[in-house]
Amino acid sequence: MALSLNHVHLKTTDPQKTAKFYIDTLGATKVEDIGEIGVRLNLHGLTLNVTTHIESQTREQKYGIEHIAIDSDDIQGMIDSLKANGAKILEETSISGDRRVVFFEGPDGVQLEFIEKI
Repeated sequence: MALSLNHVHLKTTDPQKTAKFYIDTLGATKVEDIGEIGVRLNLHGLTLNVTTHIESQTREQKYGIEHIAIDSDDIQGMIDSLKANGAKILEETSISGDRRVVFFEGPDGVQLEFIEKI
């Protein structure tokens, strides 16, 4: 069985505002509108569907996602950019000896993690 990532779906009370954050802060690009419920973004090759709750969905719906992890070849530049844009830094740490990692909070409490690419 071959598997591949299709998309990450973020649910929010304000899809346009959330999409703007990912576009302005992380360099995502808008792919298309998803009807009146949201927008589809390309976050450096990762498809993000950003919508409000969907009326026709019968299973429980929750806002947000725990976290999204993204590799960065300029971790200090990313940290500086996040701080300059007023992002809430949750934790700066390291893994595997000396690889730097930073967690910050995006819209609706979604945590994003940047990992220093080696």
